[in-house]
Amino acid sequence: MTRPGLPKLIATDLDGTLVRSDETVSAYTHEVLDRVRAAGIPVVCATGRGPRLTELTRNDIRAADFLVMAGGGRVVDQSDPAGPLVLRDERLSGEVLARLVADLETAVGPLTVMVEASDEHDAPLWGDYHPSWPYPDRFETRTRDECLSGDVIKAFARTAEHHVDTLLETARRIIPAEVASLTQAGLGFIEICAPGVDKASGLTVVAQRLGVDPAEVLVFGDMPNDLPMFAWAGWGRVAVSNAHPAVRAASDEVTLRNDDDGVAVYLDRLLSR
Repeated sequence: MTRPGLPKLIATDLDGTLVRSDETVSAYTHEVLDRVRAAGIPVVCATGRGPRLTELTRNDIRAADFLVMAGGGRVVDQSDPAGPLVLRDERLSGEVLARLVADLETAVGPLTVMVEASDEHDAPLWGDYHPSWPYPDRFETRTRDECLSGDVIKAFARTAEHHVDTLLETARRIIPAEVASLTQAGLGFIEICAPGVDKASGLTVVAQRLGVDPAEVLVFGDMPNDLPMFAWAGWGRVAVSNAHPAVRAASDEVTLRNDDDGVAVYLDRLLSR
């Protein structure tokens, strides 16, 4: 359960949690996060978005002192006066990814596979286009061999026959944790990252840099890729009401949905009590 007083660090997911369905963040939310930071509490973004979306991410959470991106694989300190400092940059080798994709296809049938390989601003994903992918303007069709020819930040995979939660459960039975980290973020695809990469491990980098104990951290989220940081943070775990059932079950409290500024409403009350 949440503790009395205030946490020493606050981390929030973006899409589906802080960001509304129309892909905006309200002025009210920005104002509350500014108040959190003014109270001496560092604000951390913990998102599945890759580094190619850094500028968009900074705009959506302008108060953030640190960015934990790519589901924990990229960590950036934005508080350094000399400029943003990359504290973590984990990648998965294309050779390893090719083997685990082959193993997974043997079990579940043909996969639609996309990879995030470039961290350049607004760089596209590469791979097999699927009409369910919500961001077609940032996509480039490439062959499987091209996609797996080098290291990747993250890969996305889906089948026509499996619900994403079922595919994730199956993939975790087949692919050992020491080979790759697997999750899903509500986009209909499982996400495949380097081993040991999740939001908890990314936040650990931040917490150690600041000297903050996980027991002093408050987190907000909505999807299974938020579960590791829910298990890691000890001050409080808050789900938005539109969250995945597994995230709601792992939370201490449930706030309003993202479209009703649930994170900001919770923090406003926290600062005012």
